[in-house]
Amino acid sequence: MIRRMQKDDISACAEILCAVYNNEMWQCRWAAETGTAYLEDYFEAKKFVGFILEVEGKIIGALFAHEKIWWNNSELYIDEMFIIPEMQGNGLGSRLIKTAEKYVKKYKLAGLTLCTNKYAPAPGFYRKNGFKDNEVISFMYKEM
Repeated sequence: MIRRMQKDDISACAEILCAVYNNEMWQCRWAAETGTAYLEDYFEAKKFVGFILEVEGKIIGALFAHEKIWWNNSELYIDEMFIIPEMQGNGLGSRLIKTAEKYVKKYKLAGLTLCTNKYAPAPGFYRKNGFKDNEVISFMYKEM
């Protein structure tokens, strides 16, 4: 079952965030408290959109997004999406993407956008779900 996210879902989502990203592939070191604060920031955003994936009443995945205003039409930007590691590869992430697509269509938004690590399996997952690599926009950063 997929449903809209509630604030009391955040701690369970933070546990999943840690389980998904605290490994050699992603090389993250999330603490439960930091993960919770990180996800709460998204949840409290003015145009937050979030979905929870549950199986038998247990949260096993989530999608954190927000409507992003753009000059010609707003879009839904996916900030975070994750499924517990033992359930990945079973089409559950695709179900979350489909739910986000329904939201985009319902509110007549331009589409979905996101950033991900190009060296992890995630880009292949997103391409499989219809996302394309952008040839015009580069994600850049400056380390300090």
